[in-house]
Amino acid sequence: MLTKYTLGMPQQVFSGEDALSNIPDVLAAEGVKKLAVFTDKGIQGAGLLDFPMEYVKKSGVDYVVLNDLPPEPTYEQAQKLVDQCKNYGADFILAVGGGSVMDTAKLSSLLMTGQYTIKDLLDDPKKAHKYVKTLTVPTTAGTGAEATPNAIVGVPERQLKIGIVNNAMISDYVILDSVMIKRLPRKIAAATGIDALAHCIECFTSTKANPFSDTFALEGLDLIMNNLIPACDDPEAMKAKTAMQIGSFYGGVAITASGTTAVHALSYPLGGKYHIAHGVSNAILLVPVMKFNEPEIRPLLAKAYDRSIRGNASTEEAKSRAMIERMGEMVEHLDIPKSLKDFGVPESDLDSLVEAGMQVTRLLVNNRRKVTPEDARAIYSEIM
Repeated sequence: MLTKYTLGMPQQVFSGEDALSNIPDVLAAEGVKKLAVFTDKGIQGAGLLDFPMEYVKKSGVDYVVLNDLPPEPTYEQAQKLVDQCKNYGADFILAVGGGSVMDTAKLSSLLMTGQYTIKDLLDDPKKAHKYVKTLTVPTTAGTGAEATPNAIVGVPERQLKIGIVNNAMISDYVILDSVMIKRLPRKIAAATGIDALAHCIECFTSTKANPFSDTFALEGLDLIMNNLIPACDDPEAMKAKTAMQIGSFYGGVAITASGTTAVHALSYPLGGKYHIAHGVSNAILLVPVMKFNEPEIRPLLAKAYDRSIRGNASTEEAKSRAMIERMGEMVEHLDIPKSLKDFGVPESDLDSLVEAGMQVTRLLVNNRRKVTPEDARAIYSEIM
């Protein structure tokens, strides 16, 4: 565990019933004249953008909607929206969407001067500073992007996803309103929910874990482990959905103080080359990586079991094993693919997967058990 640690948080977080109604007050307090609304066409087509836009229109500010963003965008695709925001001259940014939308909006808040591009930040993420404040409204309970200083983009020339990390990207305001996830399709709710679970258990078992991250990771884990399945299975389970939103947010906060590990590191090539959804990639790798790590993190998994499952297992080993088994049962119940065969990944790509995965040193260094290329090969082989 670290002996020195920090915690980054949004300036203000609104949650609970009708939390979206705070939008006009935020815009007024910030003196907003020109608002850029980041979203995607799926969110807009599903009618979800209508909920926050009702309050934007009540505020009377000028706005533009920027929605030309595909799922899991490359840095070039994200840059197009950044440029549109800059050309509009926005003085405030509202992001309504999942991780990719929020990440692109957060990047735009740093790049309004045109001095740097996203590509520049891939090489040196610390060089940019925030110029425009952000309000993020997540439409999934999973990515935690509303709380993190991270932005993930695809880098096609490297067939990899890369995380840009800059503390200035932490959202200034966050709204967690369960109306935004009430109609979330089960498939998306499941994948993003497992992503949030991964954030919590990885941050708790990271080499960078500390009292700040543990506080949020364990509480988030408890909320997610006990609410993900009802939130996915029952469209009317609003209490469970609200708990998932909070648990996901806590997972994002834990990332700011700690960091994810080999699950996320090895998942990045799956999204970068094969465009497998981020949450699905993490779900496929979650149990194999936890089994690999188990000898080094057994006491931590046992503590997680006591906090979130609270079952009858009595020994540290039994608790650790039961924790991993429960995570596997959740992935199974939620009908998330468990093999790369479902995505047409050939075994002949194993070498390139290992090579790409081992490049994600930013996260691999957080893993308590060192991952060698041979270890990565064994893990990837298990899910082939």
